[in-house]
Amino acid sequence: MDKDTIMFNSPEKVQNRTLKAILQNVYDALEEKGYNPLDQIVGYILSGDPSYITGHNNARNLVRQIERDDLVETLLKSFLDK
Repeated sequence: MDKDTIMFNSPEKVQNRTLKAILQNVYDALEEKGYNPLDQIVGYILSGDPSYITGHNNARNLVRQIERDDLVETLLKSFLDK
C-alpha cells in the first residue's frame, strides 16, 4: 500500500515564502498606483510609517503583518546569500 509523502516545511522557509508573497503583493499594488515601489518600501522600512504604502489591494494592512526587523534581516540574508 502506497502512502502519500508528507512534505515538511521548516517554519523559517514558510515564513520566508509568506514574507516574499506579501512583499510581492505590496510591490504590485504600489506599482499599479503609479508609485516607485522600491522607494516607497524603503521609506516604510526606514521610518516605520505605513503611509508610505498604499491601501490599494490591502497592501498597507499586509505589510503591517511583517515585523520590520524580520524584513530587514531576511533582505540582508538574501542579499548576502546566507
